[in-house]
Amino acid sequence: MSPRLRQVLLILGFIVLIAAMGAAIYLVFFKTPQARVPEAIPPAETTREETGLPAAGLGAPPGTASPEGTAEIPRAQTLPGAKPVAEGGVTQTQALTSARVTAPTLSQDGNGMQYYDKADGRFYRISTGGDVERISDKKFANVENVTWNAKGSSAVLEFPDGSNVVYDFSAGKQVSLPRHWEDFSFAPRGDEILAKSIGIDPSNRALVITKTDGSNTRAIAALGDNADKVIPSWSPNDQVIAFSDTGPTLSGFGRKMIIPIGKNEENFKGLVVEGFDFQPLWNTQGDALVYSAVGDTNGYRPMLWAVSGRAQSIGDNRKSLGVETWADKCSFTSGTTLYCAVPQRLPANVGLQRQLSAQSADAIYRVNVETGSAELVAIPDTPQSIDHVSVSEDGGNLFFTNASTGILQILRLK
Repeated sequence: MSPRLRQVLLILGFIVLIAAMGAAIYLVFFKTPQARVPEAIPPAETTREETGLPAAGLGAPPGTASPEGTAEIPRAQTLPGAKPVAEGGVTQTQALTSARVTAPTLSQDGNGMQYYDKADGRFYRISTGGDVERISDKKFANVENVTWNAKGSSAVLEFPDGSNVVYDFSAGKQVSLPRHWEDFSFAPRGDEILAKSIGIDPSNRALVITKTDGSNTRAIAALGDNADKVIPSWSPNDQVIAFSDTGPTLSGFGRKMIIPIGKNEENFKGLVVEGFDFQPLWNTQGDALVYSAVGDTNGYRPMLWAVSGRAQSIGDNRKSLGVETWADKCSFTSGTTLYCAVPQRLPANVGLQRQLSAQSADAIYRVNVETGSAELVAIPDTPQSIDHVSVSEDGGNLFFTNASTGILQILRLK
């Protein structure tokens, strides 16, 4: 090969090498790669942890608190797969009203609800199908508080100016009560009313009982400076009329004694309570009492307890029901069974500031106070905090109000 040809070949090879290197640099550093279509990702299953609700059927203790604290409730969100009738999981709920109701209670037939409407100052009855009718044509503007008798046929109405009236819806009769009376409770038969008579002088303050027509008023127990420590709660067996949180502090941190008050000045023995914020709830016969209290044994969350309610053994057979909720979120349907709205996430110390539970979604539990068992009945399909739980006399429907909106709702139990 001639030197000239060799020189030409070397130059051509160098050119080819330079071109190859340039192409490689372009491909690696400058060429835009073709976009890759991502694989479809199946939607994640909705978990009850995300909504702040418990998993159904796992047997976990109801009301177990979460260390993360209270969950926010997505008010407009509904959970998927809701059943029309409660089967222990997510269950459909239906709004019976479009606005807030006040003092809802079972209607006189036991299968609907009745309530006060502050918007127009009248009382209404509503059926399970949503049919509404007035239970009286009389208008009561600006009622501040309503206390019903057991049948829902009469009520004590309290007004902002201090005036109080008893209104009999069946007879259409009205009776005025003294302005210095407050905190009312009806006798089981509905013929008498218990009240706190709050005079200006502490020596003139007492628990009083009167007939519903305002006659035969008599003082039962002096209140003195302890009026705010007495809870009117007339038992269905007509033996206890109130509880006094004036008992001595007992051994053990937070343990104290609650004193039952009888209508005839009986000397009942006290109830030993673990904690404070005592809230009583009688069963339908008055022979058992459930109450909630807040103590340090469970991080200052409310806990339900059950005791005997009979006069000769009141406070005996005390046992924790293992349910973390307040007694005013429960309703008895028999001597042994009650339904409770149980917050599914309660932060520690919520019993010291109950408003911290306002955004905690509730589930419905059925509790047997005799055996101490608690069973998950339903998780409302719209997560919400629940108030005013009532169950129809036929056991087929559970009524409640949304704690935030006050809207009356229904959940089918069977």
